Amino acid sequence: MMADDFRPTATWDRLRLRATLLKQLRQFFDEQGFLEVETPLLSTDTCVDRHLDPIPVLLPDDPRHLEQGRRMWLQTSPEFGMKRLMASGGEAIYQMTRAFRMAEVGQFHNPEFTILEWYRRGDSMQDGMALLSELSDTLLGTGPATLLGYAEAFQRFVGVDPLRASDQELQQAANDSGIQLTESGSSHTDRDDWLNLLLTELIEPRLSQEGATILYDYPASQAALAKVRAGDPPVAERFELYVAGIELANGYHELVDADVLRQRNAEANVARTNDGKYTVPTDSRLLTAMQHGLPECTGVALGWDRLVMLAAGASVISDVLSFPDDRA
Repeated sequence: MMADDFRPTATWDRLRLRATLLKQLRQFFDEQGFLEVETPLLSTDTCVDRHLDPIPVLLPDDPRHLEQGRRMWLQTSPEFGMKRLMASGGEAIYQMTRAFRMAEVGQFHNPEFTILEWYRRGDSMQDGMALLSELSDTLLGTGPATLLGYAEAFQRFVGVDPLRASDQELQQAANDSGIQLTESGSSHTDRDDWLNLLLTELIEPRLSQEGATILYDYPASQAALAKVRAGDPPVAERFELYVAGIELANGYHELVDADVLRQRNAEANVARTNDGKYTVPTDSRLLTAMQHGLPECTGVALGWDRLVMLAAGASVISDVLSFPDDRA
């Protein structure tokens, strides 16, 4: 340890800005009629996703036997708990909390981070995008967000239709631009790998550098926990907010069918196995809640540290954290 590594990496001015933004956020949701809630950070359930790696925790029942106990998970987001609240009569709820994701360290990542998440009963995807745009303008002064379809963005900036192009055409588009997949430990490269690479390298940096952009209607294969809207081709009712080319938020017109979620969980675990990763539990209280009846709603998760970075003009996430992982 260094002699001064007890000190925070954020300046006091940035910590004050963080607190001011939090006050503005709570005022915003209070005026919108939302209720602030809390759900557990530690749970027997966790999100099943190919790319999100929850941190397992052994919770001993007896302090004399630390090697024996229940397997639990630090939450990658409060999604499961909040949807259980929605299925139990919730109308409009939000939460500011901590979340944890394994091996996420970098300019915009810390393994422990602050996440804002909200859900409102009856909202369509369009309603969810409108509220997200209003929040962005309130906290960052971005003005109304530009709405840009996922397919339109690819056609404009990459020159391919991401919903109909073959895997080979996507790979060729990447090769023509001089970009390639990095080694990720998986020998199972699929079209979503190429789509994500093209999005990251060729589209995100060219999104509005001054205002906000919301991409929407993602490929059905990237639905995660969003509904898929029938069509030719079908699309996921998913949307993401970008400000200055930085992804801030991810929203879904939420999946409410428990059978579809069960199928997606199984497919995600197969993908995790192919990637050489551990599997995570597919049964959960969320599935039970959805069988009971999850109402039609739209939900959004927003990376709070990234928003503070933009507001502060910071270049790395540690500039707005008191103590990032290497000083925790």
